[in-house]
Formats: sequence, C-alpha cells, structure tokens
Amino acid sequence: MMSSFNLLDGKVALITGCNRGIGKEIARTFVLNGAIVYANARRVGSLNILIEELPIHLRPSIIPTYFDVNDTNLVRQVFVQIHKEQQHLDCLVNNAGIMKDALIGMVTKKLMLELFETNVFAVMDLMQYAVKLMSKQKSGSIINISSIAGTNGHAKQIAYSATKGAVVSITKTAAKELAEKNIRVNAIAPGIIETELLSEINSHTMENLKLNIGMGRLGTTNDVANLALFLASDLSEYITGQTIGVDGAVLM
Repeated sequence: MMSSFNLLDGKVALITGCNRGIGKEIARTFVLNGAIVYANARRVGSLNILIEELPIHLRPSIIPTYFDVNDTNLVRQVFVQIHKEQQHLDCLVNNAGIMKDALIGMVTKKLMLELFETNVFAVMDLMQYAVKLMSKQKSGSIINISSIAGTNGHAKQIAYSATKGAVVSITKTAAKELAEKNIRVNAIAPGIIETELLSEINSHTMENLKLNIGMGRLGTTNDVANLALFLASDLSEYITGQTIGVDGAVLM
C-alpha cells in the first residue's frame, strides 16, 4: 500500500537510482506525498514506467535526470539545475548502488574500486553538492541507503559490506558536522527486500530465507519507502545520525 498524507508538500527531493526497486518506490511515495522529485537513473527512458504508473495530475512532479552518479561533472550540473528551477533542495536520497559478491581471497582491487566508486565516493560527492544548497536555507534531510550487510556483515560480501559500512560511518560523521546547520543525515539499512535482485532465486531457497526472518516474510520496497518518507518529513526533525534497519528481525 502506498502512503499519501502530503507529508512532503512543497518539498523538493533528489533521489538516485529510481528506475527500479527501492529507489523507484521511494520516488513514487514522495510524489504521492506532495514532493517534487528529481528522479535519477543512468539509462535514458528508464523512468518512463515510474511516471506512467502515477496519477496523471502527479506526473509533472517527477523530473527525470539521467546521469551516472560517478560522473562528477554531471552530478554538479543536476544541482545547478535544481537551484535554477526550484531555488532550494529539501531532501537527498542516496539510493544508487551496486552489489557484487566475492569470497575472501577472490576480492580484486578492481572489484573494490568499482564498488567503492558507486557506493561510497558517489555518495560523498552528492552529499557535498547537496550541502551547498541546504546550508543556504539552513535545513535539509539527507538519507543514505546502507544495508544490513553494512551493519551486521554477510558471508561472501566482504567488499560490498565494507562499502555499506562506510556509508554508516559517513552518515554518523556528517550528522555531527551538519547538525548546527539544521541538516539531518540518516541511513536506512534494508534487510532482505523483495526486488528484482531476488527474482532468480528458486522457491526452496526463498522459503529458507523466510525462515531466518523473525516476521516470517520478505521486506517490501514500500517498507523501505515509508521509512524514507518519515526521515524526509518534518516528523523526524530531531532525528539525525541514525542507521535504522528495515529487516523484520532477520538473522544474518
């Protein structure tokens, strides 16, 4: 179920990785709650489905921004665009990321660099540009998508876990530095969420996964989006530096 309470009425948000999964649901939830969303994806046209699924009168509230989060020049350009068109930015959601597994002993520097470029360096890049706009208005909410792998660790994912753990550290440090500017920085650590990434898992493996989840079901993208909605809204105006799990009491 998609929430619609106008909690973000009049707010402007930039959300990365909106073409599918968690990012797509966060973008949709934000628009349904009154926000203007600059939705990011790499491939031109990949946001069409997101826009077409919205009620017709809300479709103009999604502004597609196609760029690779690793391209600093294009990242800068989108913030220039937001400043020119809206004069303010209320929320940044760093959702874009990549996940690749590798056992200890098989992790290459190439793999580590690839993961850190997207999952960590790009997050910092986007945060720094967002802070320039938010500092002027002395308000804002930055939401970084981490992972239960970053808070609890996960076998076969040492490099990926390292990047998501770095996101937690970045969040805590930035929250302390930016609190005096009334800019809040929080992280969400999803557990096992039912997205396209799980579509190739067979039913037997899926049932075994559920056995390790206290609530007995996989998480949904809506579960994550509702938390992002709360963190972006004024309901969480005294919450910063937190990493909140959305995992249904999963055992990792």
